[in-house]
Amino acid sequence: MKTIQYLSIFCILLTAGKVSAQQISSAELQVAGLTCSMCSQATEKSLRSLDFIAAIKPDLNKNIFVIDFKKSKTVNIDLIRKKVQDAGFSVAGLTAVFNFEHLKVDENGQAADGLEVYKFLNAKNKTLNGAVRVSVIDKNFIPGPAFKQKAAQFKTDSYASGYGTINGKKTRIYHLAI
Repeated sequence: MKTIQYLSIFCILLTAGKVSAQQISSAELQVAGLTCSMCSQATEKSLRSLDFIAAIKPDLNKNIFVIDFKKSKTVNIDLIRKKVQDAGFSVAGLTAVFNFEHLKVDENGQAADGLEVYKFLNAKNKTLNGAVRVSVIDKNFIPGPAFKQKAAQFKTDSYASGYGTINGKKTRIYHLAI
């Protein structure tokens, strides 16, 4: 009897870890305003303070940082944006590899993965599985003119603010394009 209890507890813990392990494995972060290697170093130093970042490789020719994330940590892309801004620059683009596990996208392009809510511009009535390369197209993750163009396509209040009401609760909604 005790063996069954221990086995049940082990299975529950294993499943709970899997559900909460929304995972982004890597990203390419384009930063606007970098003019020299010192600017790049300041941004890299700011990003390295995030505990979910495993490695950063800057490409000064393209103003891109290739970032690898720790598998055991949940990635917060809003913190990435904040660290870039804290260094005195802005995000010009963020493309990341999300590892989805049978994520069902509804007819409105919306999907929930644990505590994360995603709104896809170009994926409706799909199930996303495995590594999927997506671009974050929220405000402050793309240049202003591109944001205005996407706003005409999304036509939702959540796109302008990044938040919407889900199950009666104010929730961060990430807007993505595949």
